Amino acid sequence: MCLEAEEIVRDILEEISFELEVIYIDGDQELEKLYGEEVPVITINGRIHDYYKVCKQRFLKALRALNG
Repeated sequence: MCLEAEEIVRDILEEISFELEVIYIDGDQELEKLYGEEVPVITINGRIHDYYKVCKQRFLKALRALNG
């Protein structure tokens, strides 16, 4: 699911410019405890936007709202 979510986000990156940071939680006890079974977790400006999957249209709408 993580690779699928990353692929969708990278596709969106071709449509609208934003900074993408991919963080793997494997081996990081703090992140594993925080997110555990909820990965992938998609955030926008540090706030959780989605878990498990990325809805491309919803993500684009949220990004566009930030950019006015």
